[in-house]
Amino acid sequence: MRFVADCMLGKLARWLRVLGFDVQYSSKTGDDELLNIARREGRTLLTRDTRLLGRVKAVSALRITSEKWDEQVIQVLSAFDLKDEVRPFSRCLDCNRTLKLLAKDEARNLVAPFVFEHARAFALCPDCGRVFWTGTHFEDMRSKINAILNKPHP
Repeated sequence: MRFVADCMLGKLARWLRVLGFDVQYSSKTGDDELLNIARREGRTLLTRDTRLLGRVKAVSALRITSEKWDEQVIQVLSAFDLKDEVRPFSRCLDCNRTLKLLAKDEARNLVAPFVFEHARAFALCPDCGRVFWTGTHFEDMRSKINAILNKPHP
């Protein structure tokens, strides 16, 4: 499933990307452009803006009710029955592209020596060139993902 998120939902967009979902997001995208992107690309609009929802025609949309990012993620997963579609750490958090696995030898000149020595796995964004690895933040993110996926969904 593909989404477009309004400017109030940056953290939700980022965490949906962490979970592997295709989410178009920019804090500078206006309402007209959000609707155009949703229509043109067949994306579901995620918004907290009730006025924007009132303008939705022929576009799938979901009004996000919570201000807390983890509750927002749970709402989206539940509303579209997406729990089985989660593919953590498969998408670039910055530009939204699907990551490519990177052999450790290929990462040597792309990361700091300490990272190269200690990380177990690497991935590369083919668009922006950002390299991702299983660093100290990885287990914290994994535990947040597990908490979200193990919470009962309404």
